[in-house]
Amino acid sequence: MFSLRLFCPILFLCGLAAVPTLAPQNVKAPSPATYLGFDCNEYPGDDALPSLRKTFYFTSYWLSPPPGEKRSTWFGKRALLQSQGFGFAVLFNGRESRTLRNSADARQKATLDAQSAVKFAEEEGFAKGTVIFLDIEEGGRLPAPYYEYLQAWSNTLAKAGYRAGVYCSAIPVDEGQGVHITTAQDIQAHVTSPGLDYWVYNDACPPAPGCAFTENLLPPAQSGFSAASIWQYAQSPRRKEFTVRCAASYAADGNCYAPGDAQHRWFLDANVATTPDPSSSH
Repeated sequence: MFSLRLFCPILFLCGLAAVPTLAPQNVKAPSPATYLGFDCNEYPGDDALPSLRKTFYFTSYWLSPPPGEKRSTWFGKRALLQSQGFGFAVLFNGRESRTLRNSADARQKATLDAQSAVKFAEEEGFAKGTVIFLDIEEGGRLPAPYYEYLQAWSNTLAKAGYRAGVYCSAIPVDEGQGVHITTAQDIQAHVTSPGLDYWVYNDACPPAPGCAFTENLLPPAQSGFSAASIWQYAQSPRRKEFTVRCAASYAADGNCYAPGDAQHRWFLDANVATTPDPSSSH
């Protein structure tokens, strides 16, 4: 994801029965639109799950290697995570715009990426209808070939029975002459994909509350993009240019840690969603 380097943001056997998502111990029953989740690039480890589950309803799950990595450390952990009661936000690393030479090249690469995402989703036991979020690290307006890339990504997933999502920025970028654009708005204006799901990041305080974990967090619609279903509101390490007003909510090292992680073993990104299982096929 955008900030995590540990970037700690399912059944491995398809025949296993679904496990209900239970409320975390440290968080009261949420309002209808707020469920806490965390995301990390690296799987935090089996021993971390009971502690993290006390606060979070869902976790990220990388089908591809996260940005800058050669493999995903999440593979094979779906059943264990679900047995602990976690829901999921499933991720696949998107291409950088500079690697897309033209529209035809973008469509071809998107098709290959979507086919890979489907293959890995099936291997990990994710059911048809699961939302797979394409991780887009670039902010502001995207170049024209990227729209083709996203359209082909969405279409290819749909043909395979999966649903498309995007992880992208909801931070306004000043283009001059009074024009501001967010990546989420740009995608919404150019990609015609019914049901495209949006996981947005906006750690700017406000509207972000900083590294905070309460049952009364603002819903994703307050992220700066009203159509968001997930809002990543805190990143590790914190970005100083966006978090001056909420710096005290982060640890002294600049990272965000879960309540109860007194030893600061797992720095993470914090999210709020409209459902406890954002990628659910149901």
